[in-house]
Amino acid sequence: MPFRIRPGRPAALLLSAAIVAGGPTGCSMLSPFTTCDGTEARMKELESLPLLASPPPGATPPRGFDGVHSECADDSGDAWLSAGRVYAYPGTRQEVLDHYRKAAEADGWRFEPQPVAGHESMGSCFTKGEDGRAKQLALRFVSAQEFSEFHGREAGPEFASGAGFDIEVGSAADGAGGDATGC
Repeated sequence: MPFRIRPGRPAALLLSAAIVAGGPTGCSMLSPFTTCDGTEARMKELESLPLLASPPPGATPPRGFDGVHSECADDSGDAWLSAGRVYAYPGTRQEVLDHYRKAAEADGWRFEPQPVAGHESMGSCFTKGEDGRAKQLALRFVSAQEFSEFHGREAGPEFASGAGFDIEVGSAADGAGGDATGC
């Protein structure tokens, strides 16, 4: 017997299909959002970016933060991958900015001006990529207090002088978005 839709029933049929497609989890296969499923290769790509492991000479990771921290967050609708490192540096913020600006631009990253003129000392942002491979690189300075609040533990003596900073690269899990712009 052929399948027919009776007049006045297309909405009910569509709703039924969406419920069945979602299964017991309530997630629809028709969803326009991305999740963290299957993002392992993309995450490894971000974690292995040379800029994350190329701090200015003299910078050291705080005690207990020797490696890359990474996560995939898909609680806002579209999954976002990020990987980063935390460092303490005995010099000035300007020395850190100069180091990363030179290294990032040499690697093909584009500097994105900060929205608040004259506040570049708070950090910097760079973008790179096209054709679904867009990435953002953010450099943020953190005080000992901000470090403690964010990580839930006291900052070590490394933060007593100089600049503490976090360098993080992020990208949409599906690589969508074409050319990365803005931070």
